Amino acid sequence: MPDRDRLPHALYRAAQVRNLDRCAIDDHGIPGIELMNRAGEVAYRILRERWPDARDLTVLVGTGNNGGDGYVIARLARAEGLAVRVLQLGDPQRVSGDAALSRDAWCDAGGTIAPYRGLPRRSDVLVDALLGTGLERPVEGLWAEAIQALDHQRSPVLAVDIPSGLHADTGQVMGVAVRADVTVSFIGLKQGLFIGAGPECCGEIRFSALSIPARVYSSEVASARRIDWDQQSARFGRRPRTAHKGTFGHLLVIGGAPGLSGAVRLAGEAALRAGAGLVTIATHPAHAAWLNLSRPELMVSAVETSADLAPLIARADVVAIGPGLGREVWGRDLWQSLLGLGMPMVVDADALNLLAEAPRSGPDWVLTPHPGEAARLLGTNVAAIEQDRPAGAHALQGRYGGVAVLKGAGTLIQGDPVRPLAVCSDGNPGMATAGSGDVLTGIIGALRAQGLDAEEAACAGVCLHAAAGDRAARTGERGLIASDIIDALRPLANRVHALQEES
Repeated sequence: MPDRDRLPHALYRAAQVRNLDRCAIDDHGIPGIELMNRAGEVAYRILRERWPDARDLTVLVGTGNNGGDGYVIARLARAEGLAVRVLQLGDPQRVSGDAALSRDAWCDAGGTIAPYRGLPRRSDVLVDALLGTGLERPVEGLWAEAIQALDHQRSPVLAVDIPSGLHADTGQVMGVAVRADVTVSFIGLKQGLFIGAGPECCGEIRFSALSIPARVYSSEVASARRIDWDQQSARFGRRPRTAHKGTFGHLLVIGGAPGLSGAVRLAGEAALRAGAGLVTIATHPAHAAWLNLSRPELMVSAVETSADLAPLIARADVVAIGPGLGREVWGRDLWQSLLGLGMPMVVDADALNLLAEAPRSGPDWVLTPHPGEAARLLGTNVAAIEQDRPAGAHALQGRYGGVAVLKGAGTLIQGDPVRPLAVCSDGNPGMATAGSGDVLTGIIGALRAQGLDAEEAACAGVCLHAAAGDRAARTGERGLIASDIIDALRPLANRVHALQEES
């Protein structure tokens, strides 16, 4: 059965998918009702694959084309002998065009339609065919009640094209949203399925292009691109037999104010596990002497002032700064000493907060804020960032240059503004744990040190980090710690090499 990793990588805004749909109809002669029938057939086939023992189906339909798809599903289920009830929301008089044709076919086949007055006490599967991709305001009234009812019952839910109440572009919940077990999307994957609340609402995502001609897609440039470790790992092949530690770069990790040594330690070990040849940690003298006792491969240097930092910078290929840096005099002095050097950098944690105090653009750095840090960098609040995460990523890159990595559910990477936004579809909630961001900083720094440019390192690093989190979560998301992610890095980073050995 197709899974998430076999989904297309091109993502679109809702308006773009509607244009693709119109292009298939107007320019390539595929009747709209034919596309609707294909969508319903695909959704019903997936429903039967997922729940083969289902005998009782409830389909909630709205007044648009999403509801039209629902009528097709209902008709096919009834033809196979399932007990099917169709519950209508919205004014039936507003059903028109292809949706009306689909409704009439359902009625002609002997089906009936009842106004929604609540869910039945029992149904093997419920189908959400209420609201499509055009939603731009919060869901209210009976529509909101129906969605809440879907979310509070125990039967599985299949969402048609998009879970009702989810914004197709931003992944924002518009008041309330269906939390489906499976979402079947058509023609073009909507970027909101993978951003913000999208993964939580969609469950398993399935996709069908509905057999429209490939040339239809030439009419739209994808607004975003889905990335994952299966795709990004192709960057890493066999290491040359003549390699030495200098071949794979020297990363300098700066951080660890008094009482904050753990963050810089995690970043340093993650960098080693991600393949950096040499990793030096520049940290406060208060704990420098014992920081590497449990990981002697790390080279640890006590740094009192920026003068002590200068010779370490001279030997490094890339700098990662921020984990445990703090915002006191010590951390500020080290941060200031790096500005204007122009060397490749990864900027995280308190270095981002210091940057927010005195904004400047950098040509060759990767910024890795979580939503709180992003809000400070943009002079706004977390709610505004989460309301439109793609806009936040664009704004960060526009103001600060380099590559912006906006962490969270569906981490976003925005580099060159002429390239589509990248959206990581790997990862899980267990990674929301102390130190996880420090691990990501070390990974991206290590990949930069190994020769990837800023955007390549950010994309590959985010996906490796997320895939390692998924691997670590095989024994459960709850209780996952940052060190578990580090432990999963090495086998993943060598996956391509292992496949080559097997062949």
